[in-house]
Amino acid sequence: MQNKIEELRKRIGLNQEKLAKALKVSRQTISSIETGKYNPSLELAFAISDYFGKSIEEIFIHERRAKNEKK
Repeated sequence: MQNKIEELRKRIGLNQEKLAKALKVSRQTISSIETGKYNPSLELAFAISDYFGKSIEEIFIHERRAKNEKK
């Protein structure tokens, strides 16, 4: 699953470590989510959404939806 976490994080000048601390996860978790190697739990996805003040749909891009939008 693709996401905009890195973009949102960098836009506000936040490094992975500080975001991880705010969300009570490891920096490696943030890195893995940003690179698409790990899909967060629903609970963590909501926490990320709340942190950035965006809807889950604004942050996470479902691959099937992204492919359909390109058609």
